[in-house]
Amino acid sequence: MTRRVGFIGLGAMGYPMAGHLARAGYDVRVFNRTAGKAERWVVEHHGTAADSAAAVAAGTDVVIACVGNDDDVRAVTSGPTGAFATMSAGAVFLDHTTTSATLATEVASAARARGLWFLDAPVSGGQAGAEQGVLTVMVGGEPEPFARVESILGCYARSVRRLGPSGAGQLTKMVNQICIAGLIEGLAEGLHFARAVGLDAEAVVQVIANGAAQSWQMDNRAQSMLAGEYDFGFAVEWMRKDLGFVLDEARRRNVTLSVAELVDGFYAEVEAMGGARWDTSSLLARLEKGRGGRGPLSGAQSTPARRRPLRP
Repeated sequence: MTRRVGFIGLGAMGYPMAGHLARAGYDVRVFNRTAGKAERWVVEHHGTAADSAAAVAAGTDVVIACVGNDDDVRAVTSGPTGAFATMSAGAVFLDHTTTSATLATEVASAARARGLWFLDAPVSGGQAGAEQGVLTVMVGGEPEPFARVESILGCYARSVRRLGPSGAGQLTKMVNQICIAGLIEGLAEGLHFARAVGLDAEAVVQVIANGAAQSWQMDNRAQSMLAGEYDFGFAVEWMRKDLGFVLDEARRRNVTLSVAELVDGFYAEVEAMGGARWDTSSLLARLEKGRGGRGPLSGAQSTPARRRPLRP
């Protein structure tokens, strides 16, 4: 494998991920729709910037993307300015975007037609995980290209696993989002109940976090939820995008997902409250809006240092 890697999409996740590759000694060529961000990345990490996905991919054995949605992936892979136009036969396109599973199989088929490899590889861990290099990567695709890029993934992930053929990575990410949605709603209802019955909610969390109720969400979001701080983290509108993929796939396969569907509806209510860009933990604000509870709706100010990162 060459030490040259192309990276497309320098959002809240992609920017630090590409930085880890540069620090690991890879020759990284980047492309971002907002050219200024690519130029800033080059100054910081000493790679090179390109003016299109096709230019990033030329002469590169591995091209990585972390963009916004299905249409964005199509845009950076297909057409005369897409990466597939200039990738050499046998090169690998690794996609970290969370998309539909059907998009993953569609693009994998287009890659095969050109003699290329495609891996769908959505991630979990958020911006903090990307910055710290401790992401979880769920991969769908063939074993051969996975083996070729596994060491590259290790530059910014602590857990990497191939789950099956094309689309398996995206389906696994759907499982991840189903579980997270239920956990956040459960935590929001628990905190809401603690306050409603007159308990010291912070003290309650300190106790139950040492038992079976403990979760990543409790450890990392309970305090900010109680403080009404939601202007950071993973946006409600992005979670709804992901749950949309989940519910579409479930309907297609005739799978019942009662809780996921319910929580998606709750997030729609948060959006109606003006919270499309709030963190997903803002489900508590929905529960407390009629009780004068603390949160963005009732005028609480978020901590200035915790400005929301924008997804690519």
